Amino acid sequence: MDRSSERHTDGGRAARLPEEVAAGNTAQAEAWNGDDGEYWVRQRAHQEARYRRLTPRLMAAAGIRADSRVLDIGCGSGGTSLEAARAAAEGAVLGVDLSGPMLAEARKMAAAAGLPQATFAQGDAQVHDFGAAAFDAALSRFGVMFFADPEAAFRNIAHALRPGGRLAFLCWRDLVQNAYLTVPFEALAPYVQPPDFGAPGEPGPFSLADTARIRTLLEGAGFDGISVDAVDEPMWMGTDEDDAVASLTDMPMARTMLAAAGEEARAGALAALRRAMAAHRGPDGVTLGSASWLVTARRR
Repeated sequence: MDRSSERHTDGGRAARLPEEVAAGNTAQAEAWNGDDGEYWVRQRAHQEARYRRLTPRLMAAAGIRADSRVLDIGCGSGGTSLEAARAAAEGAVLGVDLSGPMLAEARKMAAAAGLPQATFAQGDAQVHDFGAAAFDAALSRFGVMFFADPEAAFRNIAHALRPGGRLAFLCWRDLVQNAYLTVPFEALAPYVQPPDFGAPGEPGPFSLADTARIRTLLEGAGFDGISVDAVDEPMWMGTDEDDAVASLTDMPMARTMLAAAGEEARAGALAALRRAMAAHRGPDGVTLGSASWLVTARRR
């Protein structure tokens, strides 16, 4: 899944947390079981369309066979889990996520698609007991950047893979390289308080932008054969500027920013955002650039 542009507050809602949450990860658990999780459920179809150029890259890198046992980390509403289940028609896929609302959506989608080999568990990948060497492959689409303790998380994922098992994940490169975020937030900046995406290395969308950090984490967790490849793909934002603006302003972060602004500033922000999206409208709708890392490795 992609939590790419959220810093995560619980929006004042009481969250139903999973029983297991690693130390220091409570804020993330509260967010994904509150307003943020509900947003991603509402926007599931839109988000899957956004990643239609990226998801196939991840699936090809995961090397899933018909009989593979696959672990999907931060599976969200199940888009990548269902793709993995289609590839592993004779195998099994376990999607794990902190978010109860998103997992409920994933289970519903798996049932509708007739993919009983896709099952889901609510838990924290940093501490969840997946069993030793229980999986042939592990994958994640923008779900590994939010760990409070990434060392522990990647060790736990390695423990869950058989020796020689494959890890494949997508994570974001630096913010400045990702026009799908910089363009809308630059349009909003004269009118509203800009968002805080966190300090380098802090849990958040860009915590794995540094390739040296990726390699250090994976080598320390027990992986070798590490490959980190740049992926630059257009990001579909909406069918037109109005669709793109509606999706962007539904984000919890954007709603918070706009709610804090006065009426005049809010109107100016929305008009500026619409102009920015219109400037990037083409035959396929509104598209903006994205920049990520496609990381693959083997468990030693």
